Amino acid sequence: MTVLENIVRQHAERSAALWAQRDSLVLDDPPDLDAVRAIDGRLEINLDGLRVAGRAAWPRVLALHEEASGKGELFVLAWTALELESADYVVRAVEIARSADDGPGGLLGALAWHEASKIAPWVRDWIDARDSFKRFLGVSACLEHCVDPKQVLAPRLRDPDASVRTASLQLAAKLGRTDLTPEIRNAVSDEDQQVRFWAAWTLSEFGRGDPSIAELRKTVERGDRNALVALRAVVKSTPATELRSWIGTLLHLPQSAPLGVRAAGMLGDRSVLPWLIEQMNNPAVATAAGASLLELFPETRLADDLFTNDPVAAGADFGEYFADRIARVPLADKVLEWGRRQGYVK
Repeated sequence: MTVLENIVRQHAERSAALWAQRDSLVLDDPPDLDAVRAIDGRLEINLDGLRVAGRAAWPRVLALHEEASGKGELFVLAWTALELESADYVVRAVEIARSADDGPGGLLGALAWHEASKIAPWVRDWIDARDSFKRFLGVSACLEHCVDPKQVLAPRLRDPDASVRTASLQLAAKLGRTDLTPEIRNAVSDEDQQVRFWAAWTLSEFGRGDPSIAELRKTVERGDRNALVALRAVVKSTPATELRSWIGTLLHLPQSAPLGVRAAGMLGDRSVLPWLIEQMNNPAVATAAGASLLELFPETRLADDLFTNDPVAAGADFGEYFADRIARVPLADKVLEWGRRQGYVK
């Protein structure tokens, strides 16, 4: 391997690792946006290395993906294909993403990273294609860049493919396309559960009535995979008195108690800190209490001793509760000391 090939390989490997780390950070609750921005700068530097290499980068990124087919490697492969504006390379990236074990997230990340004008020719072809996966990519790219596909969005809301319908609902909400409200109301009774959820969420974003909020509350109470998204929508859309009463209901049910604790952090009321510290002593809701702490007091990220990645350090009951699971939990005593130093706790 020549020196140039070795350098290109290093840029590809670093880009893959950085984007995978970035993607995981964005999914954290709540995300550390400062850490994400720091990674963005380092990632762009390494992508510049691939950009300078031009077409010589393609064999290297392809080989990297064949050796390690993670979401980061898919991101680098797709980003390079789009950067080189090669129809053959983009087709290859799409087909790899279609069957990727980790899903198409790496390709979606590459579409988001490039400027909208760069990917526009592909998106225009995909969004009305016969291939449902390409339609999904087209709508998802519009969602990432907040681009309105105008009259094309309505038929995508009725698309035969549920993933396309789901992405289209999220796009309608992001764009504020209230003109599509009748179509979205129809989607509330869709056969697909995910479509029904995102239809209800979109209507709540539009401020359109209690039925959607009732559906979102059920999602929270069941603890479904969309529970956090639903929870934030309910907090945003419900009057304070009614909301606090509902949160109390959540706290009394074992399956929803963590979400009740998490909701407290979404209210923006820092006076709940003493109560949150009490919850940190309960393994079942401690991680939710830690997430609420970070949302209410972002500065706690800068303190080195308030959280631990070793649950046993928080107490033997934490070790028993989490067993072999990886978890980052707050240390109640340390948080109490911090709160007293800052004057938040007497």
